[in-house]
Amino acid sequence: MKKLFMAFVLLCMTTVLLAACGGSSSSSTTGSSSATVHMGQTTFVQSSVTISKGSSLTLVDDVSSLHIIGNGQSVNGVAQPKQEPGAPKVNNVQISTAGQSLTIGPFNTAGTFQIYCSVHQNMNLTVIVH
Repeated sequence: MKKLFMAFVLLCMTTVLLAACGGSSSSSTTGSSSATVHMGQTTFVQSSVTISKGSSLTLVDDVSSLHIIGNGQSVNGVAQPKQEPGAPKVNNVQISTAGQSLTIGPFNTAGTFQIYCSVHQNMNLTVIVH
């Protein structure tokens, strides 16, 4: 009976811990001054991120893969660079080493903005600023 009780307590603690950490998700929200999005071999680990107005975004390369980051998006494999009004300018910034990062921002205008990698087709990130 004591072992069953301990297992139940451990299960409850794990559930609370996972809920507090947020688990995995396709988007994240932050109230701090910066949010982080990781990049895999050919994709952003998440497709969108929600941040507060005035916050910055940090992209982190998890692998040694060349990424060339810019404003815009890839649609059906075709790069569509676009400087959206109110978006911080990102013009062909290269990241190629695992652990290397790029901070974009601050995002001082509320709205929805697109960031993409021109090397990898359809590697898009939507940044929602509220």
